[in-house]
Amino acid sequence: MTADAASSPAARPDAPPAGQPPDRRPRAGGGTAYLRYAAGKAGGAVVSLLAVLVTSFFLFRLIPGDPVKFMTGGRPVSAGQLAAYRREFGLDLPLWRQFTDYCGKALTGDLGTSYQFRAPVVDKIADALPNTLLLTGTAFVLYSALGILLGTRSAWRHGRVGDRVNTGLALTLYSVPSFWLGLLLIIVFSVGAGPVPGLFPTGGMESGGKEGLAYAVDVAHHLVLPVITLVAVEYGQTLLVTRSALLDEMGGDYLTTARAKGLRDDLVRRRHAVPNALLPTVTLIFVNLGRTVAGVILVETVFSWPGLGGLFYQALSVPDLPLVQGLFFVFAAAVIVMNTLADLVYPLLDPRVGR
Repeated sequence: MTADAASSPAARPDAPPAGQPPDRRPRAGGGTAYLRYAAGKAGGAVVSLLAVLVTSFFLFRLIPGDPVKFMTGGRPVSAGQLAAYRREFGLDLPLWRQFTDYCGKALTGDLGTSYQFRAPVVDKIADALPNTLLLTGTAFVLYSALGILLGTRSAWRHGRVGDRVNTGLALTLYSVPSFWLGLLLIIVFSVGAGPVPGLFPTGGMESGGKEGLAYAVDVAHHLVLPVITLVAVEYGQTLLVTRSALLDEMGGDYLTTARAKGLRDDLVRRRHAVPNALLPTVTLIFVNLGRTVAGVILVETVFSWPGLGGLFYQALSVPDLPLVQGLFFVFAAAVIVMNTLADLVYPLLDPRVGR
């Protein structure tokens, strides 16, 4: 028997019959391999979260400013009163003792007490989180759907005018700073510019004094410009990744075979090309979800949206160290958790990953 015959698919006992597709079912032990893979990713996420916890404590102590003087409201106070404030919030303790107390409490879910609000940091985060999720969730759904739809159409008609326009616009908006675009939208559509009247509020989440359906409409009215800002800046990356992945798939033999069977072009795209091309886009969607929560600070500040981003800006100006540390940990945790979920989902979509 020649070497070529021995290495041919027909010579292997586990090879499929001629003309049959290879068996892609998980082999014995595949579940164990995935569990090992998942455990490694989860362990890496835990280590990253601990590193963020340590970093957040030391990083924000480099910010200039004395939070104790801020708490006095600029009033003249004696040295004894300042010392009492420091004692109340544990600022008179050595740095190593503050660090161990902070880590010990954080591991039990206690992120400390806000200096300026005199309330638990966890409570302040819980109050602002729904507002941020409303803003980022709405924007996330819109820019993901828009990016996938336009990316698919651009790839399928690559080189045409529509493809060039979509790609150029996506690259331009993706490079625009979100705060600059937000300010521009406020000038044009809130204040009014030339023939364009002011159609939307300049900021905030509600006008006040409304209930029921009127309240929901009012919130949606305030939501328009911040969502447009986030969608315009973020959809370009999803479009470009989807377009690139689909272009890589379009040269596949299986698409030629599908066309040869008489399938319409739109069916070939929808049933065969797009599902395979969406693997990197799915990963990007998870990563973008965490990154959007962490990166909404500028947009919420520009539009005075009462979410985590606006709260972080207020805390940073003091500096309110417990609140800044807690929010920084939440932002970093969102990115780490979403990255980990992407790593865990990807092997389920493509079994070659994680082996």
